[in-house]
This record gives sequence, C-alpha cells and structure tokens, in this order.
Amino acid sequence: MPLKVSFGRLLIAGLLAGLVAGLLAGTFAYFAGEPRIDAAISIEEQNALAHGEAGGGEELVSRDTQKHVGLFLATGLYGIAMGGFLATGYTLLRRRLRTGSDTRAAIGLAGAALLGIVLVPFFKYPPNPPAVGDPATINQRTVSYLAVLALGVVAVWAGVLAARTQTHEWRRATAGLLGFVIVVTIAYLLLPTINEVPDTFPAVLLWKFRIASLGTQSILWTVLGLAFAGQLNRLAGRTADQPAVAETADA
Repeated sequence: MPLKVSFGRLLIAGLLAGLVAGLLAGTFAYFAGEPRIDAAISIEEQNALAHGEAGGGEELVSRDTQKHVGLFLATGLYGIAMGGFLATGYTLLRRRLRTGSDTRAAIGLAGAALLGIVLVPFFKYPPNPPAVGDPATINQRTVSYLAVLALGVVAVWAGVLAARTQTHEWRRATAGLLGFVIVVTIAYLLLPTINEVPDTFPAVLLWKFRIASLGTQSILWTVLGLAFAGQLNRLAGRTADQPAVAETADA
C-alpha cells in the first residue's frame, strides 16, 4: 500500500536524500573528474598561447575555489533539486506503480530518471570538457540537448505503457524494451549530430572525462534512489508506531 504521509514530509525526505546523493556524487567528481578538467584547461591555455592570444584575464572565481567549494555546492544543490523532483514524482505516480513495495517504487523511479534524463542524452550528446565546443553553436547545442532530454523521458514513459499492454512477464519486458528503443531511435535520427571535438584533442582524456561525468550522475541517482527508499521506510516505521503509541496512551 502507498505510504500515507503528507507531501511535506515526503518532500523533506527527498531533499535530504538528494543532499546526501549530491555530496557523494561531488566527492566522486572531485577525484575522477576534476583532474581531467585541469588537464583540459591546460590544453586550452597552451592552444591560446600558441595562437598568440592573451589569457582570459583575472578570474571572477579562482579555479581553486571552483574545485574545492563550487563543485560540492553545485552537486549538493543539484542533488537537492533532484531529490525534490523524485519526491514529487513519487507523490504523483505512486498509486499508478504496480508494486506494493515503497522501496521498489522509489528505486524504480530513480532508475527511470537515470535512464531517461542521463543515459539517453549521454549517448547522443556526451559531455565535453573545457577547450571543446564552438561558442557560436552554444544555442543550438542547448536546444538539442533539452530536446533529447525531453524525448528521453517520453521514451521511458512509452516503454512503461507498452509493457502494460502485455500480461506475461517476458512479453512485458519485450514490449517495454521495444517501446523505449523505438522512441530513442526516432529521437536520435531526428536530432542533429554535433561533433566539435578537435582532432588534436587527446581521445583518452576526452573519454575519461565523459566516463567521470557519467559516473557522477550514476552515483547521484543510485544513492538518491536508495536514500529516498530508506527515508520512506523510516517514515513507514514512524507511521506504524503512531497507532501503538495512541493505544498505549488511551490505556
């Protein structure tokens, strides 16, 4: 049965879970991603010097501050926002999820978000480090990324709807996979291909950065799903204890 608590308590649970997930994801990004960003910035500076260009001037925020404070602030706030998003999704969709387990519901929603808003965009438009990308095409890249992000959510929903048209387990899995793949394939074909990586940019550095970015998102959503499920179990325990406390007081 769905957990019967107020949305406010669910939202707080999601925000706390998101904060934990964001800080853990930031820790991973600090060790796995920041060294790659430093290397990419170094390449960018070397290229600027080679072309006789002056440096970017005094930074508004130093690189050291960006790395040690800005990173954790950004991932923490992002985690909190996604925690609120997950709690809201749970509140709106819980009764439509065909499971009696709140743990499965929370982890399933987090997994769907990871699939739709992280993995689908990643394989079409993988992230690039500094020194990669033409500033003149930033608007086109932003619109294309937002489009594939929305279509990733649509693909997940299409997979769920397709799965529910079947009764047998293996048929549900097959229909769900086909529904998801069809929408993703159409999205990938319709959206433009963007590849602005210079031939001189080290391929190993590029893919290490992309793997670190994917790992950061994967950790965030995995921890978020598990932490939110734990918060739901805690709330369920408190709700179950309340009648017992009331009965003891009446006695």
